[in-house]
Amino acid sequence: MSDGRGNEAAVAATDEAEAPRRRDPVIRKIGFDAIGDAFGAGLRDFQAAPEYGLFFGGVYAVGGMLMVAMAAFWDLLVIVYPLAAGFSLIGPFVAVGLYEVSRRREAGLPLTWSGVLGVVFAQSRRELGWMAFVTLFVFIMWMYQIRLLTALFFGLKPISTHEFLPALVSTPEGWLFLVIGHVDGAVLSLVLFALTVVSFPLLLDREVDFITAMITSVRSVTTNPGPMIGWAAIVVIALIFAAMPFFVGLFVALPVLGHTTWHLYRRLVEPEAQAG
Repeated sequence: MSDGRGNEAAVAATDEAEAPRRRDPVIRKIGFDAIGDAFGAGLRDFQAAPEYGLFFGGVYAVGGMLMVAMAAFWDLLVIVYPLAAGFSLIGPFVAVGLYEVSRRREAGLPLTWSGVLGVVFAQSRRELGWMAFVTLFVFIMWMYQIRLLTALFFGLKPISTHEFLPALVSTPEGWLFLVIGHVDGAVLSLVLFALTVVSFPLLLDREVDFITAMITSVRSVTTNPGPMIGWAAIVVIALIFAAMPFFVGLFVALPVLGHTTWHLYRRLVEPEAQAG
């Protein structure tokens, strides 16, 4: 009996050794023109299926509105600006449905609500769920850091809005708070951008784990630092201006940025058939 089990284990080990190892995704070098091409393709996706874009953009915008309204209700207007700024960090997860719309249009598959939402819900219980956790963790860390900076510069006692705003713009402590807070936010945003810009579309497109997806995403940024940092700047500026009119601009900004990100992913990562 032991010899039989030993032979089976040896055969299994041999089969595993002979099985082809899944290759890591191959990253292409791109130029700034790829961003323009991807943006054009993303805009066409939005124009072809605006109902999907407006829906996912609306979910994101309404979520932002509710967060600000809750902060106002609890008299926490002090955190409204960092809350709105940090809310942009979870945009890549909300845009997963937009990536699926672009993927279906690219593959010639029918666009149905059940198909798009079904894929999103199914994937969210797999590796995409872990990526959502990473995104949420960074958002929570951002809010805790703002709370820490507020305590360091303005004390541990709660500070009202009419006391906080004058101190913010007219005292050395307030100026230093703004500088450090913006630098901290920029660093966190860049880190999360590097981790997610390719990982969410890749997880939707292929059977890979979320660690491999994040590594691939970072590799895409380090391989193409100029174009990717340029794209990050475009995303940040677009989201800032879209959020200014009480998040209403996100109804359009998020879908266009989301569709564009899918097409940028397609230009950054070789298709699996070619990579193999």
